[in-house]
Amino acid sequence: MTNLWTDMKHATNRRRFLKNGISAAALATGAGLLSNTTDAYADFGQSGRLTRGDAALLRFAAAAEILETDFWVQYNELAGVQDSEEPDGSGNPLFTAAVAALDADMAQYIHDNTDDEFTHQNFLNAYLESKDAAPISLERFRTLTSSTATGSSGKLRLTNLTQLTLDTSWWTRYRSSTHNPDLDPNFTFPQAIPTLAVGEHTAIPRTNADTTDPNFLQAIGYTAGFHFATIEQGGNSLYPAMAQRATSAEVLRILISIGPTETMHFQTWQDKAGNILPLTAVDPVTGVSVTFPDLNSSPFGGEDFQTNLIMPEPCPFVSRKLPPCSVIRPTETTGIAMGVVTFLTDMGLFKGQSSAFFNVLQDLARDADNARRFGN
Repeated sequence: MTNLWTDMKHATNRRRFLKNGISAAALATGAGLLSNTTDAYADFGQSGRLTRGDAALLRFAAAAEILETDFWVQYNELAGVQDSEEPDGSGNPLFTAAVAALDADMAQYIHDNTDDEFTHQNFLNAYLESKDAAPISLERFRTLTSSTATGSSGKLRLTNLTQLTLDTSWWTRYRSSTHNPDLDPNFTFPQAIPTLAVGEHTAIPRTNADTTDPNFLQAIGYTAGFHFATIEQGGNSLYPAMAQRATSAEVLRILISIGPTETMHFQTWQDKAGNILPLTAVDPVTGVSVTFPDLNSSPFGGEDFQTNLIMPEPCPFVSRKLPPCSVIRPTETTGIAMGVVTFLTDMGLFKGQSSAFFNVLQDLARDADNARRFGN
């Protein structure tokens, strides 16, 4: 995967990949956004044009929401509620029960999270078009196969939920009272589930064979539960970080209004993840082992692992000369978009995707990271 980042094509090729994924009409109307504007400092109204930077921020957010929607749909097909709002799939009763071990309302929560991501992607693209800016489509990259277990629609996907390596250090990062990654970028926060950070793990049943062993199926359900929170804590930081680069007050409003819903998702999922019971299972296909420990007992234990500490502990913020404060962490804006792409890639969420796909994501991230408040 590293080679995909070191062997990039020239920037002109990346632009071509991006342009192929958006409509010709939108490109024609949005082409002017690539030139300098004279109203870069304006507080744009409904008819105003976006600065190049603001458009880049919203395009990256839209792409991230499209990717989120793709994997949440997969979860909803198998373990959520299928209705007129989310009609794909037909449910997998065995996997639904495994996920429900974390909370009896998990199916409804999965459904609502899926619906939220749909609304985010649709709104962001519609807003871009309303400003004569090009929207984002990743449909050409919908090439990955997914689960063939009962309940799956069998549709092609953008994301891969069957080969995940999860960084669960967010668990201790939000419980730490002494460290903040914005002030301590080199500090290593301990993993909540160390074995999830090693090897590749499936968060959905790949086939019906994965549902035949109750112990392994429960491990898949627990893996999904931690993946939910791992993903949403990323959005939890992305939106406030990008908001610091917005020029338009309306774009700022959009970013700081969508961002807190990601926080609500994260708060829900980290609470449910804390309901795991000790369990060890071995993947019969890959031989990879996973262990879910009692996080409230030694060698874990203590406030950094305590399962009912779901409110962020006060920590150093802005300066260690100031009193500790309970905050979202991190919110450092430098390189935030590229950091998200790297984070998702390292997780294995895009295993099987083409180099063109990665080029598009990197291009979008670079444009977002180049956005400057009161810039072009």
